[in-house]
Formats: sequence, structure tokens, C-alpha cells
Amino acid sequence: MNVENGKQEIEAPNHVTIKGMLGLLMANTDANCNGKKVISLGIGDPTAYSCFYTTSAAQEAVVDSLRSAKFNGYSPTVGLPQTRKALAEYLSRDLPYKLSSDDVYVTAGCTQAIEMALSILARPGANILLPRPCFPIYGLCAAFRHIEARYFDLLPENGWEVDLNAVKNLADHNTVAVVIINPGNPCGNVYTYQHLEKIAETAKRLGIVVISDEVYGHLAFGANPFVPMGVFGSIAPVLTLGSLSKRWLVPGWRLGWLVTTDPYGSLKSPKFVERLKKYCDICGGPATFIQAAVPTIVEQTQEVFFKKTINILKQTSDICDRKIKDIPCLSCPHKPEGSMAFMVKVNISMLKDISDDIDFCFKLAKEECVIILPGLAVGLKNWVRITFALEPSALEEALERVKSFCQRHSY
Repeated sequence: MNVENGKQEIEAPNHVTIKGMLGLLMANTDANCNGKKVISLGIGDPTAYSCFYTTSAAQEAVVDSLRSAKFNGYSPTVGLPQTRKALAEYLSRDLPYKLSSDDVYVTAGCTQAIEMALSILARPGANILLPRPCFPIYGLCAAFRHIEARYFDLLPENGWEVDLNAVKNLADHNTVAVVIINPGNPCGNVYTYQHLEKIAETAKRLGIVVISDEVYGHLAFGANPFVPMGVFGSIAPVLTLGSLSKRWLVPGWRLGWLVTTDPYGSLKSPKFVERLKKYCDICGGPATFIQAAVPTIVEQTQEVFFKKTINILKQTSDICDRKIKDIPCLSCPHKPEGSMAFMVKVNISMLKDISDDIDFCFKLAKEECVIILPGLAVGLKNWVRITFALEPSALEEALERVKSFCQRHSY
């Protein structure tokens, strides 16, 4: 990212971090905002709003763990045994087979799980297939590990499904994995059972691993229920990545996991397991007392807590759908059905003095004090990513400001 003469220039999607871009946008807001409060529809941290808070069972579990004074020391680098066991049992609820504790590696959030997955698959000349649009950490981690990133398109007209023909055409003998994010970030989609099965079959034909990012697992509120990719682990080996952060609304706790979900054990070879363990030895994991709380968190959280979160997200996604339809220069090809964000296309030709999505977002921040992520940050030019995990009233106000901005800049 270059900043010259006050103009921010984005070099390429892989050089952009979401937090870095949002920081620039926040700095670009007017100092006074004309009395308006800054509203961010950019970063996916629901805890910024009072309607999203974790369950008391989770809070009490962490407090009890800390007060016990039993978990102030180091944990095994792969994770506490009771944590790995609890996560294996939790994830096995949705699978046709049982995971073991040895399948689970506890990580410092899903970000470390991403870095771990790419690190252990890296080899000279390797490439990885990433979706476009994509959570940019994948491209950053691939570049850091000298893995070539090859991007296949997600198809907005088909509910952001994977372009499987593009996957086949991009892959070669150096391809090590294909990445899917389900429920989708940044697209808000939820893949069907049938489409996930096709992805697994494609991976099998190509002889590659599926990395399934399920950090938004179970946050589905549309026609399609959430189906974990591990269901198809008998077709192609799957590395499942996840965390407590979104479903339990605790992103700051940094408790994630990488799980080998392949019942035939192709990811359990001594060499592969050794690489996993060596990575853990180098990098370590989350705080021991947070790990120790996990068994209680997953066992004692009531379903009503999850339903409340889903109901709010359904309400706010409906607000987005309704409001976007009332702004002529914006369009949403697929109503969000899951996660906490979705993509909106900007018709630049309908706007004066707006050159592209980055220009749109910087001027919106300056004039209306509303922060939206430019699509280029996730790989799509002239789109924007909108987060809807916030108070319904704040979302209504923010989108009204977006409407006013678009009206002011329309021909």
C-alpha cells in the first residue's frame, strides 16, 4: 500500500490487510463528522455492539479456570488434552464419524490455524487455489511461505458457488490445496450439501487437500443449513479450521483449531503429524486458562444463546437487503444467508466524481462517517464488503447515510 500526496493506492489484494485499510478509512473521517457518530460496517467484531455478547456460561468457565490457579503454566504445544477432547466431541456432532483428540490442534484463533495449514503444506514450487473474493490473510500467508496463490472466481449469480471448472483449469502437479470458506466471508453465502460434495469430488480427482474455513460455522439463517466439509472427508482429505470467536462472540479470546477431518487417515501419516507438531512447538497456542475453559463452554452453552445471535443476524441481514434495494447505484446479487458480512456491487457509471470502490469508501468515510471495506481488499474491484453484525438501529442509520451519499454523487 502506497500513500502519496494524500492518495491511498492499493498495489494488489495480497498486500492489503482489512485492519490496515479500515484504519486508513477511519483516519479519513472528518474530525467533527458534523455531529455524526462514526459507524463502521467494515470490521467483523460483533462485540463492539451491546446486542452481541457471549453467554454467561462461557464467562464463568473462564473465570473459574483462572481462579483455580491450575492453568497458569504452559500447556502442551498441541493443546490441553481436555481441550482437544472437548473440541473433537463438539465437532463430531455434525459428522458421520467420530474425531479423536489426536485429530485436533488448538491454535491462537483461526488466523494461526490458517498460517499453520499453509505452513505444513508448503514445499518448493507449491501453489494453492484461493477463492475470489477471499479473506486476505490467505494470500498474505501464502506469500510469506512462498506459495503461489492462484485465484478462482466465486459466482455471485449462483449464490457465490465455487467455479469448479476454474479450479480444474488452475490446478497442476504442484497444487497442494483448495480453500473454501463456509459460511462465506466476505460473501455471506452458505453452501449446499450437493455443492460441497462436488468440491470434494473435484479435490479427489486433482489429488489435493481441501482447507475448509468454518470460523462462521453454524451462523446460517437462510434456506441452506450449515454442513461441515468434514462430512466429505472420506472423499477427499479435509483440514477444518475454526474458532470460538464468532459463534460464541469472543474474538479477543483467540481460541481456534485446526482439525484433520479425514476418516481414512491420509493426513495422519507420521511425517505429516510430525510437521503439525513441530509447527506447534515453534509457535505455541492460546492462553492455557482459556483452553481449560473450553470443555465447559461447549458443554454448557444453551441453544437459546445461539438462536438469539442467529435471530439478530437474520434481522440485520434483512435490513441490508431492503436498504440496498433502495439505492440505485448499489446491488446485491445474493441476499446474505450466513456469516456476518456480504458483498455489494457498486455501479460506478451512475456516480459522478467517484472513480472506483476505494474512492467510494474514502469519500463516504469523509462525508458521512460510515466505514465500509473496499472490495479490492478482498479481491473484487468496484464492490464493497458490508458487515451487518451490529445494532439494527445503527445499521439503519448507516445505510441511510450511504443512500444520502449516493444520491448526492449521482448524475
